[in-house]
Amino acid sequence: MKWRERLRYWFDSTMDRGTPALIGWLAMASLALIGVTTVLVVTFTDEDTEANGGWAGVAWMSMLRTLDPGTMGGDTGGWAFLALMLMVTIGGIFIVSTLIGVLTTGLDHRIQQLRKGHSPIIESGHTVVLGWSEQVFTVVEELAEANQSQRRSCVVILADRDKVDMEEQIRLRVPDTRRTQVICRSGNPLKQADLELVSPDTAQAVVVLPSFSRDSDTRVIKVLLVLNNRPWAKKRPPLIAAVQDEGNLAAARLAAGPSGLVVDADDLAVRLTVQSHRQAGLSTVCNELLSFYGNEIYIAREPALTGVSYGDALHRYALGVPIGVARADGRILLNPAMDTLIGAEDDIILVAWDDEYIRLADEPPPIVEAAIARGTGRPPAPDRTLLIGWNSRAAKIIELLDRFARPDSTLDVASPACPAGFDDLVPERLRLGHRRCEPTNRRSLEALSPGGYQHILVLSDETVDPEEADNQTLVTLLHLRDIEVGLGDPYSIVSEMNNDSNREVAQVTKADDFIVSNKLICLLLTQLAENQRLYRVLRILLDPAGSEIYLKPADHYLVPGAEATFATAVEAARRRGETAIGYRLGRDRDTAPSYGVRLNPSRTEPLTLREGDQIVVLAEEG
Repeated sequence: MKWRERLRYWFDSTMDRGTPALIGWLAMASLALIGVTTVLVVTFTDEDTEANGGWAGVAWMSMLRTLDPGTMGGDTGGWAFLALMLMVTIGGIFIVSTLIGVLTTGLDHRIQQLRKGHSPIIESGHTVVLGWSEQVFTVVEELAEANQSQRRSCVVILADRDKVDMEEQIRLRVPDTRRTQVICRSGNPLKQADLELVSPDTAQAVVVLPSFSRDSDTRVIKVLLVLNNRPWAKKRPPLIAAVQDEGNLAAARLAAGPSGLVVDADDLAVRLTVQSHRQAGLSTVCNELLSFYGNEIYIAREPALTGVSYGDALHRYALGVPIGVARADGRILLNPAMDTLIGAEDDIILVAWDDEYIRLADEPPPIVEAAIARGTGRPPAPDRTLLIGWNSRAAKIIELLDRFARPDSTLDVASPACPAGFDDLVPERLRLGHRRCEPTNRRSLEALSPGGYQHILVLSDETVDPEEADNQTLVTLLHLRDIEVGLGDPYSIVSEMNNDSNREVAQVTKADDFIVSNKLICLLLTQLAENQRLYRVLRILLDPAGSEIYLKPADHYLVPGAEATFATAVEAARRRGETAIGYRLGRDRDTAPSYGVRLNPSRTEPLTLREGDQIVVLAEEG
């Protein structure tokens, strides 16, 4: 290889190194131009050299004309001196112009790199969200609400999308993040190098966001494996994730490791659907408890209650409603026996507006004895339930319905054809049957005689696009509600929805409950990102064994029309071995956003409940 080729190769290699290399070459060219001009002036113009302060003065003049071509305007001297000054000025024009172009190009390149979201962050105590789906806006909004009492908080999102596009969508969907800074980075959560961009070592929690697509579980498990095998600089923060298929739960928990917390999304949706079918308004209660808007569940230590029975503790709070005890050995007791004593190392589980709004009362509130109902209420009757549609959760729903069902209860499944495996279902308490029906056809629905049922469940069709499934559900709900108007409100309706925006549209159907499992899962993930101990509490709340949330007729507790207080309702429930946490006004059951539900109300303000109103309680059975 010739020396010219080697020199050319070396020059090209240095030029490939970017803006710093180009600036270096320009600096060398400037020095060369100044040096050559100074030597020529000193050599050929003795008088002009002496007049301008010798070689040092000439070098200074050459540098000024290289950097600022306008400096030449006042030069005087011989033609050789002026010609050399003109030469250095022209050379300076090219050098400075090139320098400006190099700096502009380099700055633009750097800005483009930053806009691509490939720069690492330096944060501490932030929440990392890995992945992107329609529910990311719910997560950001909830975390912003949860951290509004902090001076500064940060949520960092890493997804394989354009950074600018992610930030723009978040600004449009969540315009007010309060004191929470939202930072987006473009990268693949499955790549170790991209994970380092979001500083997982210093995070308080890492949330793996499910995509709610067919391959969602596979991707979640792979991300958990990458995180679990990553070398952590210090103690690993909690890993929070959710899977849709119960069959993938064991693999996901193994991938997450001991500090991981993986939620079974299907299980939560099934439990809430089943409980809601008997407790109209339950989804509203659960939405509030899972959301950071309104009341939430807290676990707090209260030394002043050491040695006090749980029943007495119900009246010891001015702000906040106790619902259970978290034992020092890890056991969770929801609505325990009223004589259960609270230990020195035990925590109290409460429903409260915020952890700053939990306060003991100076003295127990007065009880209006005359307003407490003396009867025990009507004995529960067998249920007649109609399940319209079929999907992968239907078998689990039937199994759980059977565990909740009262003896001699009936469940009929209505679908276009008898589902595969239906004949293999053998419930112990339910009488199970199948009826052919086209869910979107009015005549087909009327042929089911829905007025003969107390509860109707409408399942989402998984064989079509989620948006189309919601459209079909909306049509079915409109038919059912119109049929009900003609019959005089004989049944409650619980429906599955895929998109929360479609749930808002479907409110016109006045269904009693909408189960938007995708949103509920994201609400649960954000709650767990703030406090992992809540998972066991929430799981027990939705378990048929033990105490669950019920909305019971108010006349079981208070005399209809009698002026009382919520403290009186708490006492009435306490005498029945139950824990009252709120009430629901029947006249507001169709009014958003609370639909008549009031949790953790004032203990002492006047309260008058009438027929059609309900008390929200934790109880052993409905």
